This record gives sequence, C-alpha cells and structure tokens, in this order.
Amino acid sequence: MRSITLEAPAKLNLTLDILRRRPDGYHEMRMVMGSISLCDRVTVEPADDGFVLRTRGVTLPSGRITMEQRAAEAFFAALHRPMPGLVVTLEKQIPAYAGLGGGSSDVAALLRALRQLYAPEMSTAELERIGLQVGSDVPYCVRGGTCLAEGRGEALTDLPPLPPCPVVVCKPAIDLPTAQLFARVRPEAFSRRPDTQGMLRALGSGSLEAVARQLCNVFEEVLPAGAEAAVKTIKGRLLDGGALNAAMSGSGPTVFGLFSDSETARRAFEALHKDYPQTFLAQIL
Repeated sequence: MRSITLEAPAKLNLTLDILRRRPDGYHEMRMVMGSISLCDRVTVEPADDGFVLRTRGVTLPSGRITMEQRAAEAFFAALHRPMPGLVVTLEKQIPAYAGLGGGSSDVAALLRALRQLYAPEMSTAELERIGLQVGSDVPYCVRGGTCLAEGRGEALTDLPPLPPCPVVVCKPAIDLPTAQLFARVRPEAFSRRPDTQGMLRALGSGSLEAVARQLCNVFEEVLPAGAEAAVKTIKGRLLDGGALNAAMSGSGPTVFGLFSDSETARRAFEALHKDYPQTFLAQIL
C-alpha cells in the first residue's frame, strides 16, 4: 500500500471567549478560527507491525503514548478492525505550546491520511467525532477553513472565509501550557469579551478591516506577568509595523497581526524576526 503526505496547517483564533466552566470539568467556549499557510507535514506509511512515530524539528518525550498513536487506535477502533503496522513521520514547523494548534493539526492530518488509505468512504463528520476523542481542537483541524467553534470546540459552523491577506505570526521564547491558563480563568471577571456576532457580520461583509477590528481573545487577561509583557510588546510592534490589528492566538503566547498588503507585512516580519526567531510570514487559507 502506498504512503501519503499531507499538510497540517496552523490555526488562528480570530476571537476566543470562555463562557463558563461545565459540570464535566471542561469549559464552554465560543471561538472563530481560521487556517493559515504555516504548516507541519505528516507522512503515513504502512509497516509490518506496531506504531512508529518519527519526528523532524522537535523531540518528543519518550515513554508515553502520543496523541498520534491514540488517534490511530481510535480510527481503527471505529472501523472495528485491528490497527495495522504504521510509520508516521512529523516534519514540524509550527511551534509547540504556542496557541496555534500544531499538535491537534498533526493529529487531524494523520486522521485524514488514514481515511484516504483505509476508509475513503468515511464522512468528515465521523472523522471529527474520532478526533474529539484525542483533543478538543482536533475536529476543527480536521475540517479547516473559517469556522465558529462552540462547546468544547467540537460544535462547528462553517463561516464565510476570512478575506485573503498576509499575516505575521510571532511566538516569544515562552511556553504556556493550556491547562495552566485555564486554571487562572474566572469567566465572570473578564473586562472585555469578543463581539462574536460582530465578527460573523464582518466575515459576511468580506471586509478585512471590519474583521481586524473584531479581533479579541479573553486569555490575554489571565496571562502571567512575563507572558503578558511579551504579548503586549509584540502586539505593539505589529501595530507600529502597519498591522490592521493584532491579537494573541489560543492560549498563547503567539501573537499575530493581519495586514492589508504583502510589502508592509514583509517589513514587519523582518523587523520582528531579528528579535524573535520564531516569527513567520504566512497567508490566510
């Protein structure tokens, strides 16, 4: 059987709101998300037996079952068949612990590759249900595009696409595990929340400027002091560099800026990259 390689795009949170903590321990979310051209690559090859994960660009902790293996096991369990031998190779470009959904997107690409190889008749909805067993962002990453995500992030509504534009993405040298930030969240204490309906109207209008005005992420209010200062600095530099607006993505600490023209975005990227090596110039997908 042939091997297959698929791209795993990073995601941006155009808006992120946390409504409340649920009885099951998860948080009720409302987010508008979009995919960008910054991506990892995932290759799946049949093997004689076992599950082997190889990585380029990142070192994974040893001695634990990875998200990729859990996803493969869940996929074949849904097919009611034993998991065959697999070799999965990740070529990483998306920074880890960045709020860009890199791990979830890798799992989603793996699931899409497995579908192509072993179950081409499987619906996207079924693939999303399998992905939810592994992580809350995986269903969105299976689908991609511009979506409203509610519930844990699995209740998806397709939206008009974000207008094409360059985006500069910058991660400071700080790691912010998502669980750490959720522990700091008190939804009733947020001073500013996204106008989700305003963002939906902006996307419907096709106006990049209107979309940019609606960027908002409540996680920015619960950052530890060091991360808060870094995010504020990068946002300021993106805005000074000509971004229409800037915001943190996901649980951070990555900050992105939307730009109306490629030359301005390129100059902003070059200026930031000198001080922040994990800065990327990408496009909205």
